[in-house]
Amino acid sequence: MKRLLLTGNGAAAWGARLAKAEYIPAFPITPQTEIIENLAAWIDSSEMPGRLVTLESEHSMMTAAGGAAAAGVRVFSATSSQGLLYAMEMLYTVAGWRVPFVLVNVSRALSAPITLEPDHNDVFAARDSGFIQIHCSTCQEVVDAVLLAYRLAEHPDIRLPVMVNLDGFYLSFTREPVTLPDQQGAAEFVGGFDPLGMAFRAGAPLSQAVAVLGGSQYSYFRYQQHLASLQALDVYDDLEREFFGRFGRSHPAVEAYRTDEAEMVFLMTGSFATKAGNAVDALRESGIRAGLVRPRLLRPFPVRRLRQVLRGVRGIAVIDQNLSVGKGGILYTELASALYGQENAPVLLSFIGGLGGRDISGEEFIGIARVTIDAIRSGSVPEPRLLYTADELRHIRKLQAIASVQQENHCRNHE
Repeated sequence: MKRLLLTGNGAAAWGARLAKAEYIPAFPITPQTEIIENLAAWIDSSEMPGRLVTLESEHSMMTAAGGAAAAGVRVFSATSSQGLLYAMEMLYTVAGWRVPFVLVNVSRALSAPITLEPDHNDVFAARDSGFIQIHCSTCQEVVDAVLLAYRLAEHPDIRLPVMVNLDGFYLSFTREPVTLPDQQGAAEFVGGFDPLGMAFRAGAPLSQAVAVLGGSQYSYFRYQQHLASLQALDVYDDLEREFFGRFGRSHPAVEAYRTDEAEMVFLMTGSFATKAGNAVDALRESGIRAGLVRPRLLRPFPVRRLRQVLRGVRGIAVIDQNLSVGKGGILYTELASALYGQENAPVLLSFIGGLGGRDISGEEFIGIARVTIDAIRSGSVPEPRLLYTADELRHIRKLQAIASVQQENHCRNHE
């Protein structure tokens, strides 16, 4: 093993290299391009065998990834934000083909308005596509998740593509110490890609359920895809234990931090969860029994594991870095459905924060905890709220006033 300072993008590239990805269809988009640049440099210098091809769009990139995986090739690719949406049609298609490969998504907020900063609307838009989703909060998790993702995708009971998600800029370009497995150890863990007869070959025709089918057959194949995704929960647990035994790092499907005897917990995903962990430490020192729960697997949704981890907790503050327009926080609604009907269910509060890369301060985490404690004790749950300060609102009002004056002057000049 060796210790390096790597960005999140660099960690993703190393994961693909250690897994011995053979084919990398690519299309550049900020902030994931560094991943492809690293892999291209290694292939060009013969440090990494394989082939990298730049396609004309993310749609073509995803088509090429699915086709190569169907032919028995180990595939890796990466995208972000609008690129993921451009590939959306093919996300559903390649998942329906049941072809295993790994796609890294570097989360970035969606247009409009446009921003280069992260939130999670891009990756949550793909939650129903059939891709398994693993969400990371550190650079170390990124490289480890890519290795786990290949084992998960290629498992004979699953055979689905896996998406590994990391936050743009906050993680993609942040350097952190990362312990890399040696190439032999990584190769032994990931193993070789055995298509198990799924590869298309002229001399051995087979059906992959891609023909035009009626409702009965369609329902059968779609439900088989659903069952395979659910199977990934138990398979992931086995792989995670094997990974810990080999490399000494644990990445459970649901991470629980200081939840023992916790009265309230934060529940969130992504790199900002590390700040929530710091807030938990500060709250514990002040006498508030706080904790943090972070689901790594978002598809399949780990319902049973979340129920186990949250048993005995009286209040949960769900912090969504996304917004389902007209509904609210996506993670909040998913958790509410998972806990529905449970005896002594905890109070559930919804907070929308971090949209478009907006930071969530330590003070805001402390404030969220106090609001949650008040809700527990009063029995009155506040409406979902957007994390936004008075100073931010004053700044917006100032910009609106300036724009209004400019518009009035423009109208006068044209009278």
